Amino acid sequence: MTVNHAQRERRELAELFEQVGPDAPTLCEGWDASDLAAHIVVRERRPDTGPGILFAPLAGYSEKVRREYASKPWPELVELVRSGPPLLSPFALPGVDRLANTMEFFIHHEDVRRAQGLAPRELNPDLSAQLWKIVQRMSRMLMRGAPVGIRLDTGDGRAVDAVAGTPLVTVTGEVGELALFAYGRQGAAQVDYDGPADAVDSVRRGDFGI
Repeated sequence: MTVNHAQRERRELAELFEQVGPDAPTLCEGWDASDLAAHIVVRERRPDTGPGILFAPLAGYSEKVRREYASKPWPELVELVRSGPPLLSPFALPGVDRLANTMEFFIHHEDVRRAQGLAPRELNPDLSAQLWKIVQRMSRMLMRGAPVGIRLDTGDGRAVDAVAGTPLVTVTGEVGELALFAYGRQGAAQVDYDGPADAVDSVRRGDFGI
């Protein structure tokens, strides 16, 4: 049976939110912990804001709703993160939760952890395997605008060519670090780069993620 690591990441993130408080920094540019918590809650509880993520003309409404949630009392907002989506939400289905939220909560958990200067975790092997499958599936889309070729390499015989092209930059690291890299957290990801200096610099500065 496949373990739903999204639930554990959710619980640990909620606990961390309680520890650091609403004004704590995160890796999400311009967002503190309350902003990030509100994003998580709105994503699961307000499907009417979803189009604003993809379509710029609707982004104002989505942001307005998110700010309303961010202004809620901190204990209430953290409890909404911890309790998860309502029963009628698609995110409440165990299979959907695992598929849609494992990477989402891992990344946002690290968004808070790394912004507090916390070191990388030693990941559960099963969680690492699930994250690697997502990286393999999503990397081409996440880095579609890269100006050079990019290969992601775990250093243990597993690799994926995320972007075809030359020159080629190989990014090597643990699975969790490659996930952070692929989702646009290059500055926090503990990875090594191999390739021409100018190509490496363009990858470090690339605009990756959804």
